[in-house]
Amino acid sequence: MIAPPLVLTIAGSDSGGGAGIQADLKTMLALGVHGMSVIAAVTAQNSLGVQGYWELPPEAVRAQLDSVLTDIGAHAIKTGMLASSALVETVAEVLAGVDVPVVVDPVGVSKHGDPLLAADAVDTVRTALLPTATVVTPNLWEVEQLTGVKVVDESGLREAAEAVKALGPRWVLVKGGHLPGEPVDLLFDGTTEYRFAGTRHDNLHTHGTGCTLASAIASYLALAAMERGSGGGTPDADLVDAVGKAKEYVTGAIEHGFALGAGIGPVDHAWRLRQS
Repeated sequence: MIAPPLVLTIAGSDSGGGAGIQADLKTMLALGVHGMSVIAAVTAQNSLGVQGYWELPPEAVRAQLDSVLTDIGAHAIKTGMLASSALVETVAEVLAGVDVPVVVDPVGVSKHGDPLLAADAVDTVRTALLPTATVVTPNLWEVEQLTGVKVVDESGLREAAEAVKALGPRWVLVKGGHLPGEPVDLLFDGTTEYRFAGTRHDNLHTHGTGCTLASAIASYLALAAMERGSGGGTPDADLVDAVGKAKEYVTGAIEHGFALGAGIGPVDHAWRLRQS
């Protein structure tokens, strides 16, 4: 048996199972890759919000990274909740030395508005983490947190993407789902832009959308890398294709999101499996 493509997620654990490491690994399994995890923080979290979180020591995060990357390796890496400046620095130092695509989801707050990144870590994300990214996937709140640019309608997506691109990532995917009207995401490489339109579903159960999208992009990049063979970096066409496929997957997951507990339920990572 040949092992499937390998994807590593570096993120926080969600005890409710809707976001974070749990959403990442479910997405990876659904898309046919082998998911591995480095846990950076543990949250007490349910459908109503985040009741608390505890970050792991940097040496524990570094040990997990070394353990996976020195033995197993990865075809793509995705980051999520990193919690503190020390953890961002630890992860960024390792990512600066890898030669696989890196998808950075610059998690700042939870779906419920609970903070998941220390205020003094924002600048470390800007200066240390974003330059390691093949693509960074901020939502509109995260764009404003990182750059000060506030987007109020679709016409502002390009300015937002330019501001984030100036921080060093190779590509930027600005997620416009919180704007009025049909959702549109903008992918930008500093010169060319691609717009990915979607369908807005009447569904409040959207916990884990950002984690799911970033993990899906990483999964599709890993699938493309394994099919293409090692070496040569990440072609632009692979990135554009991965974002389009990930957008389709997460839109379906949102459509089939389900109630869980008394608050916001999760998206359905297994929606395609249930239809087969």
